[in-house]
Amino acid sequence: MLVKKDRLARERHTIQVMIEIYCRGHHQQTESPCAECQQLWAYAQQRLDKCPYQDDKPTCAQCPTHCYKPAMREQVRQVMRYAGPRMMLYHPLLALFHYLDEMIRAGRSKAELKGKH
Repeated sequence: MLVKKDRLARERHTIQVMIEIYCRGHHQQTESPCAECQQLWAYAQQRLDKCPYQDDKPTCAQCPTHCYKPAMREQVRQVMRYAGPRMMLYHPLLALFHYLDEMIRAGRSKAELKGKH
């Protein structure tokens, strides 16, 4: 399935775009993200590279494993809170795929739970 195959690449692109939106809004960067946001982006990439779920990775909100250090997790939360609502305006397809990934994973998790009882 094409959607599943490109899941991690899309996840990488989504977090990159969200960090760029956040940086433009908070740090007034227009060309590229500031050094702080670039560090956050690099950290997010490292975490995705080491994700134990790989192609079956759920969205961060649905993930049972918290792989970010607490301080970095809080930074990413701030980025997502700010950029999330703006994604529909700037990158509607990425936002749509993100919501679909969340719904698909949530549905799969409910089905897995029902199967265990």
